[in-house]
Order: sequence, then structure tokens, then C-alpha cells
Amino acid sequence: MSDTAFVLIVEDEVAHGEAIAEALRRSNYACNVVSNGQAALESIGQRTPDVVITDYKLGGASNGMDVLREAKKACPDTEVLLITAYGSEALAREALSQDNRYRAYDYLIKPIDIDVLREKVHRAAKQALSAREATLLRKQLDNAFEFSGIIGTSEAIHREIRRLQKIARSKSTVLIVGETGTGKELFAQAIHQNSPRAGKPYKVLNCAAVSETLLESELFGHVKGAFTGAIADRKGLVAAADGGTLFLDEIGDMAPSMQAKLLRTLDTGEVLRVGSNDVQYYDVRFVAATNHDLAALVREGSFREDLFYRLHAQGALRIAPLRQRREDIPVLVHRFIAQANRENGTAFAEVTPEAMRKLVNHHWPGNVRELRNVVIQMCLEAEGPVLTVEELPDALQACTDIVPAGPPNLAGLSMADVEKLHIMNTLRMFGGNREKTAKALGIGARTLYRKLREYGLR
Repeated sequence: MSDTAFVLIVEDEVAHGEAIAEALRRSNYACNVVSNGQAALESIGQRTPDVVITDYKLGGASNGMDVLREAKKACPDTEVLLITAYGSEALAREALSQDNRYRAYDYLIKPIDIDVLREKVHRAAKQALSAREATLLRKQLDNAFEFSGIIGTSEAIHREIRRLQKIARSKSTVLIVGETGTGKELFAQAIHQNSPRAGKPYKVLNCAAVSETLLESELFGHVKGAFTGAIADRKGLVAAADGGTLFLDEIGDMAPSMQAKLLRTLDTGEVLRVGSNDVQYYDVRFVAATNHDLAALVREGSFREDLFYRLHAQGALRIAPLRQRREDIPVLVHRFIAQANRENGTAFAEVTPEAMRKLVNHHWPGNVRELRNVVIQMCLEAEGPVLTVEELPDALQACTDIVPAGPPNLAGLSMADVEKLHIMNTLRMFGGNREKTAKALGIGARTLYRKLREYGLR
């Protein structure tokens, strides 16, 4: 499993509980051992376990059935293994009954066989993590925000959509900044569709796809005879977009000589066709996009400073790369599956948790466009009705690294919470190896053991 499962062990014989924990830690599980039902409830309240292993008979007022019930109440996805003495299996089987509202996953008989223990915990943890991922996915899908074809659940995408909604109503030029494949043209279309110019012309020019000699003609038009091959008058895209919106993609690749001419059009609405001396005026709203750092290009002298500030009149819309908003990936995956179903007449319903985990953990240098291509390809190759790891490209199948989604927001957490979170993440990074964790944290092994006990992470 790519995630370290957390196992809570409830055993009134402390030495027995520690022995179980040590066996599981060698298999890279994070464990906490408590000796009674009350301590188990407190541990569950502090951190929801993926698996609970509890003795049926416990000292004190609570027994294993009480722990089972409270664990399932706290998190229905948590799986519980009951430990019972030889000859008392009927009690455990009752807890496994389909009629039981708070049903146990399985049971273990004393004396415990370590290999059997590991196998049952592995299966229980796998089921718990898969169920938890499915629950999280349902919540993400339920909370997905869609605006003019832009969909996501992350605060990063919500923030820019809110800005887009305000900017769309204005007349100002807009700059959209984002890596290749993040959806800059989708944002440009949304600006046009939600502006007073909706229903009027919307034109697109990729500045990087047209040579410098032809760009002026494409943008402003030309008159007959202006250059070799100009056999007739031709209006440019500015004229074609009159009353509407012109989207200039990859404006950072525009030559400086064209930047000066574009700036004049932005300021005055004037257009001078190639080969003509007659100035024409058009009412066009410009939306520009780039994957470059324009400020750096200004410093290098390859982009005009006055055009830079003209494009930033409203401030730039900045679309975060997909690796910085991984919570959007499951929602996008389901959007692309639905698209593939419509286009190909298929009926794929979902993605297995293992496949989704690999999709979420991938770096996605090509961003949303790359993700879409992968999902569409999976749908073409899958037998159905569920997309599995086998349908992933080889590079994604082989990848097991969990790529961090970016620094967590620690605002509002106590210093103790921050320390606990840091220890948990470092422990996970080293697969539960406490010696390596202590060394990475710059503390002694005894100090780490003490903190693990304090934070209920053992």
C-alpha cells in the first residue's frame, strides 16, 4: 500500500499488545497500544484508526464489543479485528454477523499466529483505506464547483473563478498566466461567455504558432498587393472580433515590434492594415495568456514594460498547475470519463482506488491536458466497466512515489499539532522506520519514542 495504515491495538495485557505492535511495525504499520476501553475511545477521538485490533475481554467497564461499536460510530470505514480465546469463537462470529449493525471485519484466536495476524491486518487495512478514499471521492464530487466548464474543488481554482466572475463584467484587458495545459483558453472563453459581449464574436490567435512576418497580417489584416501573395484585401482578427473578444494565446512569444503595434491598438482601438494608410477603429476586448514569466522577460528586455502594465490593468488570473491542486484530479477524472462515454458510447462508471491514487500522485507536467489524454486513452483500452491500474500508461503503473501537493497550511494549529504532523509525515516518508525518522528530525531515538507516546502515534 502507498499509505501507512494506522492500527489501534487494545489489549489489557500490555506486553502482548506491544508484541503485536512490534510485529506490525516491521510491516510498516503505524501503531498505538492502549490497555483498556476508555483509553481506546480517547485514542479514536484523537486520530481515527484504519484498523482496530481489540481483545474481546478487557479490564474495566468496557469490552471488545464496546470498542467495536464506538470505533464504527466514529468512522464506519474503520475495520475491527476481535481477539478471542480458543473455544470462544462463537462470540466473535456473532460480531461478524451480517445482521450486526456494528460488524467486525474478522477475528483472531489466541495464541495469535503472527503470519495470520499480518495477513488479516493487511486485508483489513486495504479495505479500510479503499473505503476511506471512496468516501473522500464522493465528498469531493459532491463539493465540486463548476463555472462555464471550469470544474474543481480546490481553493486555488475557486479563488481564480471568483476573480474571473468579477473581471468578466468589466471592459478591461485581462492577462491569464499558467503552465501549458492548465486550461488558459477555457478561462478566456469563460470571460467572454460571462461578459456583456457574450453572443458577439470570439476569436483566437496563437502568437507562437504564426511567424513574425505573418502575425501583423493575421492580427490587423492587409490590403491587396501589400506583399507577395496578397491577391485581395483581407481583414484581420481584430476586425473579425469587433464588438466581441479576441484571445491572444502565448503573448509572451510576440516579437517586440509587434508588441508596440498591439499596445497602440489596446490604448486607442486603432488598426492599420498592412500596406494601408487608412486607420480603422474597432471595439474589441482583449484577453491574453502566457506560460512565461512576463516580468522576467521585461527585465531581459524582450517584452515591453508598458505593454506588461497594460495587460496587468486588472491583475493577472493565475491558474495553478495540477500538481499544486491535486484535490481537483478525482473530479477532473470523472469529468473526462463522462466525456469519453459520450464520445465513444461506452459506460465506464468509476476508477479503482489504486488507479486513482496513482493518478493523484503523478507529477503531471502536461497538467489538465495530459490528464485528459491519459483518461481518454484508458477508456479506449479498458474492458470495463471499472478503470484499473492495468489501463494506466506504463510510466504511471511503475510510479509508487507520493508526490507532495505543496506545503500544508499550518495556520491555526498549535505548536504541538505542528510537531505531531511533522513527525507523522517524516515517519511516513521513511516507511515507519523510527531510527531513520529520528535521524532526519535531528533528535535522539529515545526522544522520538517519547514523543510518539505523547502523541499516541505508537
